[in-house]
Amino acid sequence: MNGTTTAAAIETADVSGSVSRIEKPHYGGILRFRGPGGPDHLDTSSAYYATSGQILRALTRQLFAYPASHDLSDPFECFTPAPDVAKEVPTVGNGGLSADGLIYTIRLRDDVYWDTVPPREVTAADFARGLKRLANPVCGAGARHYYTSTILGMDAYCEAYEAEFEAKDISAAALAEFQNSRSIAGIETPDDKTLIIRLKQPANDFLNILAMGFASAVPQEYDAYLPDSPEMRANFISNGPYRFAAPPDIRSELVLERNPAWRQESDPIRHQYLDGIEITVAREAPESLRSKIDAGDVDLAWSFTVVSWAKPEPSREQFPRSYPGFTLNPYLVFNLQSPNAGGAMQNLKVRQAIAYAVDKTEISKILSIMQGVPNRPLHSAIPPGSTGHREFNLYPTQGDRGDRAKARDLLVEAGFGDGLELIAAVREARLHLDVMESVAANLAEIGITLKFETFSQADYYGSVLSDPNNARAGGWDIAEPGWTPDWFGNNGRSILQPLFQTNFKPGTTNYGGYSNPEVDRRINEALEELDPDRAEKLWHEVDVMVMQDVPIVPLLAFAAMTSRYHSKRVKNAIHVPQIEFFDITNLWLDPSA
Repeated sequence: MNGTTTAAAIETADVSGSVSRIEKPHYGGILRFRGPGGPDHLDTSSAYYATSGQILRALTRQLFAYPASHDLSDPFECFTPAPDVAKEVPTVGNGGLSADGLIYTIRLRDDVYWDTVPPREVTAADFARGLKRLANPVCGAGARHYYTSTILGMDAYCEAYEAEFEAKDISAAALAEFQNSRSIAGIETPDDKTLIIRLKQPANDFLNILAMGFASAVPQEYDAYLPDSPEMRANFISNGPYRFAAPPDIRSELVLERNPAWRQESDPIRHQYLDGIEITVAREAPESLRSKIDAGDVDLAWSFTVVSWAKPEPSREQFPRSYPGFTLNPYLVFNLQSPNAGGAMQNLKVRQAIAYAVDKTEISKILSIMQGVPNRPLHSAIPPGSTGHREFNLYPTQGDRGDRAKARDLLVEAGFGDGLELIAAVREARLHLDVMESVAANLAEIGITLKFETFSQADYYGSVLSDPNNARAGGWDIAEPGWTPDWFGNNGRSILQPLFQTNFKPGTTNYGGYSNPEVDRRINEALEELDPDRAEKLWHEVDVMVMQDVPIVPLLAFAAMTSRYHSKRVKNAIHVPQIEFFDITNLWLDPSA
């Protein structure tokens, strides 16, 4: 999920101590967030930003989910999905998995309710509805490939959905009619408590796919609204421990309260310790926000970097003992669909020139202000700690400082000896501006001028990069996003498939519209390979092919999880690496702190 994230979403170590001194949790209190970030979407069919996953953790339920972990050094505990609404993990022994690995029979828990009047039980049809909505043409799923490449008939259903609305007015009623009148060959709901899913071929990471927010249950009431529309958000229905206390505004305020329909006995993953959660979206200097946290006026920064210039006290908890892999964060992505500057971004030599020009070591220094957060220059799309990562560098420069002379020669060879101007899409947070200003200074030396267009955190992913129409119109040429693998451990598909397999539909995470039929074919080959060693080799080979095309320039490999600075009253601050944050449904507040 959590897919997309940002360097600014990674914060410094907790110097106030995150291990609770209270043996039993305290119930009550309002958890207060403040910062300039926000979710990209609140609809699970399209929400893919790490901040979205952090808030939806409290509002939605999946078949399987990742438990929060005190110990990030235990891969099995951190990386293995556990039953959420599902009663148990399907196995051959319990009859939930066929001997050939193609049929999953998932039985649901009782007493999981929607916050409706009266409360209504979550059913298998609600999960089927959630999967069907991933193909919607309004704001579809950024990682739809995970489902079309595994579930039987999912690709045909998505193609039919797209064809149906290619030249047709889109309305909520029309979308609902299509979804309710069409079935997916590999999905059956024989009764309210049983979901059967048939796969194209065995996939030993299928539970990871079902643990993503995209596979959430969706209530039937959403048929009345366009996906992620203001009307849908205003009528959000929760089945998690919290619900919205008022219509949410992702650009200003989100207020959560306890969901009275939620039952602790039917949720093994989450808790309801807090009375509520208040999130204020506001621009705030790091020093000011840190002062407010120290004073107890704010509990946690919201999608924001709070820099601790002082070393953590030796007696206090510092950083996790180990890191569950690294992220591709940040990286430069090129809009290969842009008509700007005579279609310069489509020219391989222009992209190679930029790859040679950038000083990655300087960017590493910029982001090293987040003390204790390991980062290092990266040369591949797959970062360390993920399946398929091997060290290689197709564009080497001394000390990763860049080679502007070589870059200038490539730009001349590309036919742009007189220089060119490109549009850089940049988040308005200071660290991201600093990174892009460093890139701009490097590119100015070779004759490329960057014109900055700035956006909020939420708009950056939610409406700028993930909108193919904006890319085709030349709304940007170069951007600086980040990517966290959607899961760790057995995660071969969680980087190359969403970022580079052909997918230029609304909600895409292949932001620049990169498409190489041979890369697509090799990704599919890796997905179908059952031998882990052979699959690892194939993922590496795809990585090399991608880097030869230069649709992106990897900048840094960043630690996927660090502790966050928080107020003294925040206790039981335990991590969920997949959303790069504490699990807010496991936090409680010490009123005496």
